Amino acid sequence: GAGRGPAARAMRAALAGQDWLTTVIELEPGASRARIVGSMVDFLPVLEDGRAIVAALDNPAIRIVSLTITEGGYCIDPATGAFDPHHPDIRHDAAHPERPRGVFGVLVAALKRRRDRGLQPFTVLSCDNLPRNGHVAREATAGLADLTDRSLGEYVREAVAFPDSMVDRITPATTDRERARAAEFGVADAWPVACEPFRQWVVEDRFPAGRPQLEEVGVTFTPDVAAYELMKLRILNGGHAALAYPAVLLGIRFVHEAMADPLIAAFLDRLMTEEVIP
Repeated sequence: GAGRGPAARAMRAALAGQDWLTTVIELEPGASRARIVGSMVDFLPVLEDGRAIVAALDNPAIRIVSLTITEGGYCIDPATGAFDPHHPDIRHDAAHPERPRGVFGVLVAALKRRRDRGLQPFTVLSCDNLPRNGHVAREATAGLADLTDRSLGEYVREAVAFPDSMVDRITPATTDRERARAAEFGVADAWPVACEPFRQWVVEDRFPAGRPQLEEVGVTFTPDVAAYELMKLRILNGGHAALAYPAVLLGIRFVHEAMADPLIAAFLDRLMTEEVIP
């Protein structure tokens, strides 16, 4: 693992005391399940700049770098949807490429080192909730590279793979409530993850340096992630909106209460089956 900022520093401190293990708690009405996940083997020290991460990414054994940094971390102009060269992190990392502060400064510095050493570039896999997330990650990485070395920007666009992906699973933020839920299973976990049982991970199958056989554990690989994104937006996001408006008018506050209302449930079912899904 690797991260930047106070939140990542707190997460690392919590995980270091439990050998990087964490608990995933699936919640549904009338039942819940917990399992211990041990796929993380280390978490890099969270320093003032990203040099430790850049050094780690110089390892040729690392062939995929996955990003979960939230939609707001991509240095995009909200008005145009285009790369924002004036973002504070971008401006800092363009002026100080040897001491990157932002995620994309770290990626540019690491890709430059691998290029200069003749190593194959790693694949950058965005797992954040924004449409065409691979394209957005590519534009942010190449855009920053252009500011310091035009040839490096061209290299990023031509040689580095940025597959699109869509991740769909509701996971509330970790608080003391989630820690208490882990304790109900007899687990003392400082950083558990709570989630719904449903999960869907769709990934564009573009990994020049190779990838794990993630289809064996439920990942869908496809050449067209956009179709799945549209389905999610219309069914999940559209469904949430359709649920919310009549619920507010009826004085209902929570989603699970709205779903228990027969009038709203029938409206949502008809909207989905007769309009959205066709």
